[in-house]
Amino acid sequence: MPADEDQASGNGIAPSTQNGGVAFTTTHWSVVLEAHGQSPAAREALEKLCRTYWRPVYGFIRRQGTRPEEAEDLTQGFFSLLLERHDFDAVRKEKGRLRSYLLTSLKHFLASEHRRAMTAKRGKGQRLIPLEELSANERLELEGAGAVSADRLYERRWALTLMEQVLLRLREEYCSAGNAALFDSLKQLLPDEPGAPSRAEIASQLGMTENALRQAFHRFRHRYQLLLREEISHTVAIASDVEDELRYLIAVLRT
Repeated sequence: MPADEDQASGNGIAPSTQNGGVAFTTTHWSVVLEAHGQSPAAREALEKLCRTYWRPVYGFIRRQGTRPEEAEDLTQGFFSLLLERHDFDAVRKEKGRLRSYLLTSLKHFLASEHRRAMTAKRGKGQRLIPLEELSANERLELEGAGAVSADRLYERRWALTLMEQVLLRLREEYCSAGNAALFDSLKQLLPDEPGAPSRAEIASQLGMTENALRQAFHRFRHRYQLLLREEISHTVAIASDVEDELRYLIAVLRT
């Protein structure tokens, strides 16, 4: 990929079609939709999706001016309801995409749920979805007084969460092969990494030639792109939507 295309795409994401045959039939969201959320496999898949994508939901609620503790309760209540109701009729209206379905469902939930009733439904504070601690940067983004709308914040957090999942998977692969240091170094070459050293400096640190580093990064970026498309496939209903969703998320991150 030319350097200017790499920079324009952000995080090493290429918008062109290079998905290499994603195994779409086993993705989480398609399993949920095919079983209408009622089989054990569908519930497990939906729970995984909820654990992965709670940050965009929480961020949307916080942007409404909700206190952190109440936002956590509402996030839990929303996912509790989602896991219980097995109602996915609205998916067709949202083009089968988990991102759009969750946002529409969340707006309906916030408009119709009274907090007292929600707390009782949740089972006196039972936390069905473990919410990890937010990083300092995430808290600043959510609490800042910027003009970013709740919808836009939700979509941006969605895109960032998705890419974080991809990097976690990629790191696991490199660590399993005994290449943790190589991963940490190659990650610094992604376009949005701040204060990254030059390729020459990284090559020197790793004891590699610049040409060898270039080849290693090419493999790293190619694998990243494959995993990214696979992760996106978990959130759309049909395989042909993967590229459209990818292009949309790139546009979200550019604005």
